[in-house]
Amino acid sequence: QVQLVESGGGLVQRGGSLRLSCAVSGHTSSAYFMGWFRQAPGKEREFVAAINWSGSNTYYADSVKGRFTASKDNAKNAMYLQMNSLKPEDTAVFYCAARYGSTAYYYDRAQYNYWGQGTQVTVSS
Repeated sequence: QVQLVESGGGLVQRGGSLRLSCAVSGHTSSAYFMGWFRQAPGKEREFVAAINWSGSNTYYADSVKGRFTASKDNAKNAMYLQMNSLKPEDTAVFYCAARYGSTAYYYDRAQYNYWGQGTQVTVSS
């Protein structure tokens, strides 16, 4: 069993930055493919970013490309999401997710077996 705990959310002004963290515990392994998703009120949970087990490959939704950066530190069993140039439309609960082994469908939340409880990100205008 794997447990994921997000942190780092908060309130920030338009154009500001936040860094989210996802701590992995339980049956930890560097062989996890991990992702970030977000869910705004009244909307479906949507893909934000994903990163392979080594951290060598990252994938982003078009809406965040060039502004967000996903990274991993396998020695610390952690994943991060650096968010710059934040916009009010980025306001959502952000979730980290994990699966064992790679997937070509990294944008599909059904591919992930483990989820954190979420952290709120609010961007004011």
